Amino acid sequence: MARATARHILVDDETKCQSLIDDIKGGADFAEVAKANSTCPSARDGGNLGTFGKGQMVPEFEKACFEGDVGEVQGPIKTQFGYHAVEVTERS
Repeated sequence: MARATARHILVDDETKCQSLIDDIKGGADFAEVAKANSTCPSARDGGNLGTFGKGQMVPEFEKACFEGDVGEVQGPIKTQFGYHAVEVTERS
């Protein structure tokens, strides 16, 4: 079964999400940005979601995790929870 390890930042505004992605692409540390901005409980662990298989996340989020490039920050990705910046750190 395909598995992905990812971290994310969740915010309620698309513009803010894009701004955070731009900051990370400009050299800001993903984990620090997550701790300072994400509304998800995973923020305290730098946005780390651990490893998961297909079918465990909402479809929009899962698509990014299993189809996007490993190590590249993706987003903003809109889900029922808000807007996500996602980075897949490993996929098998």
